Amino acid sequence: MESKLFTPVTFGPLTLRNRTIRSAAFESMCPGNAPSDMLLDYHRSVAAGGIGMTTVAYAAVTQSGLSFDRQLWMRPEIIPGLRRLTDAIHAEGAAAGIQLGHCGNMSHKSICGCMPVGASSGFNLYSPTFVRGLRADELPEMARAYGRSVNLAREAGFDSVEIHAGHGYLISQFLSPSTNHRKDEFGGSLQNRMRFMDMVMEEVMKAAGSDMAVLVKMNMRDGFRGGMELDETMQVARRLEQSGAHALVLSGGFVSKAPMYVMRGEMPIRSMTHYMTCWWLKYGVRMVGKWMIPSVPFKEAYFLEDALKFRAALKIPLVYVGGLVSRDKIDEVLDDGFEAVQMARALLNEPGFVNRMRAEENARCNCQHSNYCIARMYSIEMACHQHLKEELPPCLKREIEKIEAKG
Repeated sequence: MESKLFTPVTFGPLTLRNRTIRSAAFESMCPGNAPSDMLLDYHRSVAAGGIGMTTVAYAAVTQSGLSFDRQLWMRPEIIPGLRRLTDAIHAEGAAAGIQLGHCGNMSHKSICGCMPVGASSGFNLYSPTFVRGLRADELPEMARAYGRSVNLAREAGFDSVEIHAGHGYLISQFLSPSTNHRKDEFGGSLQNRMRFMDMVMEEVMKAAGSDMAVLVKMNMRDGFRGGMELDETMQVARRLEQSGAHALVLSGGFVSKAPMYVMRGEMPIRSMTHYMTCWWLKYGVRMVGKWMIPSVPFKEAYFLEDALKFRAALKIPLVYVGGLVSRDKIDEVLDDGFEAVQMARALLNEPGFVNRMRAEENARCNCQHSNYCIARMYSIEMACHQHLKEELPPCLKREIEKIEAKG
């Protein structure tokens, strides 16, 4: 069977040159919540490497939606910098996407400018911080913020937006019974818990009009006891299909409760704490990090079994993401009926991986799944340890080697 990998694919008004997408893995390259030359250079390198579309990660639709001080915040003053970025991507023949979201309870007042807000009030142990549940009368304006960000993305030259409705961020916090304890019309039954997502999608589709592709990243499972499972998430997928989304990106896990369900493997705790500047957080995570972030075994295409159930049940285009590091597995996924594939760590390890797959039928990237790139992204920019300019301390080298040996 001839490979579909290097054939065009269409999502709504957008056609990609091939079926590969750089997934919206957080780059941590936006000091001051604005795009940097480092962000531009990275996405340009992925575009030059042959990708169909590269997705800029995790742009907050409001200041209250910021998790990190090195995260994009969509506002008019950053549009010229984003336009430089999209022009650079387009010059290399790739499409440019941007992921839009709101962190909900995953923040601190020092970063987001207010007490963090979420679906429900409470205390977030993983931040740690108290959280205020959003009032029902605040939700329409929050939904409109997503629509405004779509318009800003268009102005900045992006071809598509990816709405983040997974991983335990704000929309996901409304959807999941674990984080939604509301007693009003936005809590309780799944129909109620989907109401905020419905409001967001109405604003997003209205803003997207006829010239912006809309993808939605969603969870197939939350990845922990008491979270959403397939019976409910399949209904979420059908609702998103009805809303007019052009494609769904099928993921899973909560960054606050089951982070390695999202990424798989083991979190290198010493590497993670090495870059932290807050002394009490550094030593706290070093002491209890293994308990807070339990490992989940990595295997190639680790979400495929669940994703195939969605493929069998839905007509909407589906994008597979999760553990793709070889052309063989990518071809298998595309032959299973998925319209496109997303990758992140493989392209951090090798920005030109897509071009190499075109030249080599058995191409496989050299990512060894140590997750060092993720460990450092919480404090400084995401980077692969295999391509650092600086020398790693011996203790971090030993940790990485130990984790990679297990794989």
